[in-house]
Amino acid sequence: MLAFLTPAQAGADEGTLPTVTPVSETTALYDDEAGGNSDADDPAIWRNAADPGRSLVIATAKEGGLRVYDLGARLVQSLPSPRPPAEDDAPGRYNNVDLVTGLRTSTGRADVAVVSDRGNDRLRIYRIDPSKPARPLTDITDPAVAPVFSTGQAEINDQRTAYGLATWQDKSSGRTYALVSQRERTRLALVELKPTASGTVTYRKIRTLDLPASFRLPNGATWSPCAEPGELPQVEGMVVDPATGTLYAGQEDIGIWRMGADLTTQPVLVDKVREYGVPGVYDEATEECTAGADPGYGGERLSADVEGLTLFQEPDGDGYLFASSQGDDTFALYDREVSEDNEYEGGFRVGAASATLDGAEECDGAAVLNAPLGSRFPNGLLVVQDGHEIPEVPDGEGGTRTATGFKFIDLGDVVDAAGL
Repeated sequence: MLAFLTPAQAGADEGTLPTVTPVSETTALYDDEAGGNSDADDPAIWRNAADPGRSLVIATAKEGGLRVYDLGARLVQSLPSPRPPAEDDAPGRYNNVDLVTGLRTSTGRADVAVVSDRGNDRLRIYRIDPSKPARPLTDITDPAVAPVFSTGQAEINDQRTAYGLATWQDKSSGRTYALVSQRERTRLALVELKPTASGTVTYRKIRTLDLPASFRLPNGATWSPCAEPGELPQVEGMVVDPATGTLYAGQEDIGIWRMGADLTTQPVLVDKVREYGVPGVYDEATEECTAGADPGYGGERLSADVEGLTLFQEPDGDGYLFASSQGDDTFALYDREVSEDNEYEGGFRVGAASATLDGAEECDGAAVLNAPLGSRFPNGLLVVQDGHEIPEVPDGEGGTRTATGFKFIDLGDVVDAAGL
């Protein structure tokens, strides 16, 4: 069972953070030629309102495309990422996924999955059709959609492209948007999803916002996180609170930002990673950073990278923001209420349930749904990416294959232990 700690307790002893265990996991994905260069990254949970027990988990596998699982973590459908336009061009690479309920199309309302295709700097839109249980997803992306950030294929090949993703339906206007981050840059883009007459979905960029790349420290120094030359501190994990239109964005080496989802308000830094303010020197030979002395300006709950963000929603407006603290394999929990300044509420780990069902390490993406999902998950579901699947599989060359996957966790354990 999960038992949340107070901020003081959590800060005093990371090792005492409680552990939850998964009830199931997807088959491992392998990031090598034999495995189709598949690398698990980000999940989303689609609830089948007519039959919640037949709900789906839709997840990205980078060059391996998109995977669809049932609630037993069994593979339902596998969709490939697009092939490169030419032999020397970047292939499709699906990074993040989020859902839209009741998107307006020329053929009627539809639930869709929206995916950031980092390889091609585009968004891909898939209709979800529960009447086709063996092949529930169909690509309805307008073939003529333009790159989100790039001006041409040469820029796309540099891969400063669409990366993190969150969807948002503006209650005041009825319009549907995606928030998209740019790889190796601090830029966020607000993109409106629009139907075409042919039944496909296109999009148009509304505005952009650049988060800071350097920061003034209390000692008067200016600091930027150490990175490969030319790279800026990027955002990946993002989620929008639909009740308030508030965007939470995880700038990986900095912390969690809060701002209006329309990108017209001043961003507020909710929490910092522990490494915030630590100087570093990049070594081109090792392609790693050597850290200097910690001046003590960082946070107490997140270890870089801050990754997957997901929102636990309660009907009365309460709830929690979950954040993956990738650097120490933990998850941080923040109050959903902006009036409470998103106060930190505790943390937890996802540990091994058995010798064959391991926990989650180096987690990229996460998704939570606080709603009944049939007899298997009557109190809801938490799905997290596992960046290091075990048992390890030999690669035939003296090493092991890079294996990732997704863990399914009973949200009822979280609710009971936390008294939500």
